[in-house]
Amino acid sequence: MNDPAPLCVALLDDTDRALINATQAGLPLVPRPYHALAAQLGLDAGEVMARFRRLQATGVIRRLGAVPNHYRLGYTANGMSVWDVPDDRVAELGRAVGALDFVSHCYERPRHPPRWPYNLFAMIHARSRDEVEDRVAQIAALLGAADRGHAVLYSTAILKKTGLRIAPPAAGGGRRAAG
Repeated sequence: MNDPAPLCVALLDDTDRALINATQAGLPLVPRPYHALAAQLGLDAGEVMARFRRLQATGVIRRLGAVPNHYRLGYTANGMSVWDVPDDRVAELGRAVGALDFVSHCYERPRHPPRWPYNLFAMIHARSRDEVEDRVAQIAALLGAADRGHAVLYSTAILKKTGLRIAPPAAGGGRRAAG
């Protein structure tokens, strides 16, 4: 079996399921979220943290992390800058671009010539398109002659980002995972 997730989900106990259901929309936005979850579920905060560690170690969850809503934070101009750089330098240049404090993520993707010559992608979140363009100019200056062309693709919609979802128990007591 290539995907251990179905097996892992089947091995969850009722407390694991309650913990995952309680956090499907995110952790509570309080100073001590694990303590808040513990109080909600009638558990000890140490047990909540231990369960998260076990769920991560077994691959049921990959990670716990913040997923900010950039729009709520005032970053309404979100542009994916795409770059045509030499293939033999893409890793080196990607590390340099990804280290910029205004780049949220940077990665290599395959080209699809002749319509898509770009192989380096860098996401920029800003408060205006002018600010995005200024930051793109900074990346272009950093890349220098390695920049053989670039473009900016602006976000037009917020896509729903979700992690693991477990469906509530079906009628009759059966359980199923929801994707």
